[in-house]
Amino acid sequence: MAATQDTILEAFPDLNRVKRFFPLGVDNPTTLTIAQVERFNREGFLSPLDVFSDEEIQVHREFFDRCLAEAAARGWNSYSINGWHARLRTLWDLVCEPRILDYVQDLLGEDLICWGTHYFCKMPGDGKAVAWHQDASYWPITPSKTVTVWLAIDDATVENGAMQVIPTTHLQGQIAYSESDASENNVLNQTVHGVERFGVEPVPLVMRAGQMSLHTDWLLHGSEPNNSPHRRCGLTMRFVSPDVEAKQGWNRQGILCRGEDRYGHWPHVPRPESDHIPDRRST
Repeated sequence: MAATQDTILEAFPDLNRVKRFFPLGVDNPTTLTIAQVERFNREGFLSPLDVFSDEEIQVHREFFDRCLAEAAARGWNSYSINGWHARLRTLWDLVCEPRILDYVQDLLGEDLICWGTHYFCKMPGDGKAVAWHQDASYWPITPSKTVTVWLAIDDATVENGAMQVIPTTHLQGQIAYSESDASENNVLNQTVHGVERFGVEPVPLVMRAGQMSLHTDWLLHGSEPNNSPHRRCGLTMRFVSPDVEAKQGWNRQGILCRGEDRYGHWPHVPRPESDHIPDRRST
């Protein structure tokens, strides 16, 4: 399908959303440099950023391995572990990790909400891609200023389908897209076509396990299929400042990770008592 056939669709047409990029950053960043904050606003992303040692990320990888095995036994697949920070204690703890929050705080300020998580686990040779898209197109959230952390659980390489981004496209606002065709084998359901028209080469976010990236919700990004013999798993964590509102119940899984919510938009999900994985047929 040609790019001219794409149209600006709206997943939530009845909502009065503020849909544009907001430059982010605090006056005195403590973990990011001022130059990094400026780069985030200019290019829409930062990568790679160090978080966990090899030994530390191995602990998280073993947790995910157990989680994936149990989830598969209960009817889920490798892309189904979505929003489970509200039910898995270990994942709740991970989104509250101070070293991650320190990076995010330099963009969003001292009050931080994590409203969503999703493991994107590409098994070797699974054939699935993530088509070019903007995250903000999917979410009934306003104003649109979610910062996503992408934590590499496994090494992310070009060969195993590392996420790619198109720098500066976050400054375009809403970009026209189409509903994905089944032949695309897309993990999601939106596709932006003809991205070469922006005149910017895609950048693969190659990371070792334990590193992370940051990107804004308006940045065009996607990934190729994993045609390698190695798994590629990354965990996305979605953060906002408490002034942001989530409509249609999308605030139900919000965690106040740091600071306070002076606006009352986000009921805080308490720390789960265990790592309970439900049977898919019971949800």
